[in-house]
Amino acid sequence: MTEIEALSQQLGEKLSALNWSITTAESCTGGGISAAITETAGSSAYFNKSFITYSNQAKSEMVSVPSEVIEQHSAVSEPVVKAMALGALAQAEANIAIAVSGVAGPGGGTEEKPVGTVYLAIAIQYILDNKQYNSIEVTRLALSGSRKEIREETIKSSLINVLNIINEKI
Repeated sequence: MTEIEALSQQLGEKLSALNWSITTAESCTGGGISAAITETAGSSAYFNKSFITYSNQAKSEMVSVPSEVIEQHSAVSEPVVKAMALGALAQAEANIAIAVSGVAGPGGGTEEKPVGTVYLAIAIQYILDNKQYNSIEVTRLALSGSRKEIREETIKSSLINVLNIINEKI
């Protein structure tokens, strides 16, 4: 079993125990996080839908990222992944949303955002003891390697971060 498979299995066990659902809004990973999550048998109990928002237009249309936010900050930015996560959370009516946008390479990097720059947002909403809880956390990753390695590391980091957040919150 690979590390990503083990992480996906752990996540599935946590989500099942909590009776929570998860969704993703993915740009640079092109559905890789969703694929990892659904690799686990029984994932249909906690995974309903995901959004591959590779283009700016898709980010706006599918998960309601305001085009002004993209124009002002660029697609690879904290404000955009926050909006992606919140939009996915609302569209999927899920408890957790993972959103990623980054520069996987080999081209497309800039001095400010070199290849390997990835923003990862995790939004959570849940009710505990009749109280509504909402949180969102954003991480900027500075990864290196080939396009494939950057994408795989983004998937792994996403799963690790969501597991850590669940463990902290519950």
